[in-house]
Amino acid sequence: MDVFKIAYAVGRVHCDSPVKILFPSIQAMFILVQTYFLWLHAKDCVQAQRNITRSGLMLTLATNLMIWISAVTEESLHNTKNATSTHSLDFQSLSPLARASDGDSNCVCIMAACKIFNDAIPYLYPINIEYSLFASAMAYVMWKNVGRLVDDHGHHELRFRMRDVLIGPATGIIVLVAGLTIFVVYKVDVSTEQKKDTALIMYYVANTTIVVLMSVASAVGCALFQLEQREHAVGKNPTRSLDMGLLIGASVGQLTVSYFTVVAVLGTGVDKPVNALNLACSVLLVVELGVQNVFIIEGLRREPHQDTRRASIFSNLLALQALEERRMSGNVLTPRGSIALPVHKPLPWKRKALKEISSFLLLCNITLWIISAFGAQPELDNPLGGEFYELRMWEAVVSIGLPFGIFYRMHSVASLLEVYLTS
Repeated sequence: MDVFKIAYAVGRVHCDSPVKILFPSIQAMFILVQTYFLWLHAKDCVQAQRNITRSGLMLTLATNLMIWISAVTEESLHNTKNATSTHSLDFQSLSPLARASDGDSNCVCIMAACKIFNDAIPYLYPINIEYSLFASAMAYVMWKNVGRLVDDHGHHELRFRMRDVLIGPATGIIVLVAGLTIFVVYKVDVSTEQKKDTALIMYYVANTTIVVLMSVASAVGCALFQLEQREHAVGKNPTRSLDMGLLIGASVGQLTVSYFTVVAVLGTGVDKPVNALNLACSVLLVVELGVQNVFIIEGLRREPHQDTRRASIFSNLLALQALEERRMSGNVLTPRGSIALPVHKPLPWKRKALKEISSFLLLCNITLWIISAFGAQPELDNPLGGEFYELRMWEAVVSIGLPFGIFYRMHSVASLLEVYLTS
């Protein structure tokens, strides 16, 4: 995104501020260096120069939070400008900050590709926002790990295997394909005034169906965890604590948007099918967030299984060689002794069911993340919220809540993958 901003600002440098070239250039350098640093040292537990290390990590965390706030503000101003033009309001009625963020309206870009750069930037807002949040979380974990002594207990080699798991991934892939198809149709139809209500109804029906399936799967998974005789993880683990804290904290953003939506629908009335579906989708989304949080947290708190899922048949190697010689001579006898020969043992039904549920929820969260991150915003396309709360207030609620909702889906994917591996 910084590259597109630099290219767009270069085309307008003759009539716009050079700061719009300088800031994204410095930010791009910071992101590259930080990504390299996190890639190499994310798992380090520093024991020397602790105070300096903690200070540097806190500075990194604060910088990422500043970039996140800047990105959220920039996206909010972009959405406000688009919503204002949609509602046929005067651009001059916007705040000076909103007008300044877009530069001089009379400034003409001298590059032919400027429009491409400018149109591509909004699609990268969610990725930029989520990167800042993830980097902040990783910096916090590294800060907590400074001076930490890690024992060998609780470290397990987790391998990703799809063996014995079929129904969950297959159903999840069906949901993913259907969700992406509906997303494309929604983006095409919602821009047409005559088809907007139909597009919104289609979106709400699809989203409600996915949310109901996820709620049922999460509830079944919670019940299976209660049937499992697996002990909870012991000892302090900053990463696990942060995972659970981020999961709950990020869900607050989506809960806030759902709460304001429910109030707006009840205050306006549910006489229209669009409003009724909007209400049902918001309420069921709250239920899904709660049940899925319980399922993921319960899975993260469990110790991984100790067995390797491989049975063994034992035979003596020397006896097997002697048996081969006897076979060649025609005198076959059964030898005594044993050598370990790996034989696949099917998963117990509870573990298999938990893996099926985890994989299904993982793919469903990927579906909802893609739909939200790449431009499906029914909260803004539906005029209900803007009319009930006034446009600027509703824009602020959505611009703050939705990035947290997108982050929640991304973080849920990572957490569900861990639950899948440890089940």
